[in-house]
Amino acid sequence: METTEIGTYAMVALTVGLIVYIWRMRQSNIANSQDEPVVAGQDVLDGAAKNPEQFDEPDDDALDEMHDLLEKAAESQGITYEE
Repeated sequence: METTEIGTYAMVALTVGLIVYIWRMRQSNIANSQDEPVVAGQDVLDGAAKNPEQFDEPDDDALDEMHDLLEKAAESQGITYEE
């Protein structure tokens, strides 16, 4: 047997192995997808903020962080940001 013939057999075996692996993964995904929602938003999320009132008035740290973000965004667009 020549080296090219051995290489050909190895490539054919690898290709068949990958096709079988991909087929099994496909079948597994099809079986799992029947239990999950198809469209985003169909699932029900029952979580909520523990203390939603904390977002009504921002604290000083949040305002400082927003100020820094606005300065960086303005600078990246070539705009001078002033208070």
